[in-house]
Amino acid sequence: MPETSCLVELRNVTFSYGERSILRDVSLKVPRGKVTALMGASGGGKTTVLRLIGGQQRADGGQVLFDGQDVGQLDTAGLYAARRRMGMLFQFGALFTDLSVFDNVAFPLREHTDLSEALVRDVVLMKLHAVGLRGARDLMPSEVSGGMARRVALARAIALDPELVMYDEPFAGLDPISLGTAAQLIRQLNDAMGLTSIIVSHDLEETFRLADHVVILGAGVVAAQGTPDEVRASTDPLVHQFVNALPTGPVPFHHPGPDAAEDFGPLGGRP
Repeated sequence: MPETSCLVELRNVTFSYGERSILRDVSLKVPRGKVTALMGASGGGKTTVLRLIGGQQRADGGQVLFDGQDVGQLDTAGLYAARRRMGMLFQFGALFTDLSVFDNVAFPLREHTDLSEALVRDVVLMKLHAVGLRGARDLMPSEVSGGMARRVALARAIALDPELVMYDEPFAGLDPISLGTAAQLIRQLNDAMGLTSIIVSHDLEETFRLADHVVILGAGVVAAQGTPDEVRASTDPLVHQFVNALPTGPVPFHHPGPDAAEDFGPLGGRP
């Protein structure tokens, strides 16, 4: 994939939380203008990748490139400039509970631009209209459903017309109707606005239907990447276990610990 066709690229990235290694020599590309799904078993480093792209964390080694810039090498001003080109939908929405729906969406506009309140109003209403919630502008987060809250968060994520939108578990906890609505919105907004989208999700079927490109992380490395069909056809044992939802495989059922005999003694050893 040519470099110009990638908005985000990780090159030989390593990262650890203290003694715990999370990413080990990870290289992956996010195609510009496409929906990329970042998937894998829990604890595989998916959300960490989003944090590295957004600059909340810095890689221990390698490069995290956003439109050719190494995020880890940016100063504060450069990082803030890069973040203005990114939108983030946090898990469960993460709305400000003391702000109305309108003010939640207006927040990044008031924080990062000098727009007049009249223009802020117009932009907010356009973004809310795009997610079907223009009529909910005056409600508080406690007055909207979980699916509606996720859509408000999506309107906030696109308020600054970003080039990249990152979604951390956008389907978690949603009923089938809300999930389908959220997936349709992600696809429509990506195509209509010319976005590049990265989705971290465990919802296999919906995400594979939605995504153009899939990356499977496992044990801190890239186990597979390609189109949904290419990833489904992978012979890698971890990918096979993941896409087929198998309880046994490279991802073990038991967390590593002492041998059972150490805890319970030999079988039949109890009086």
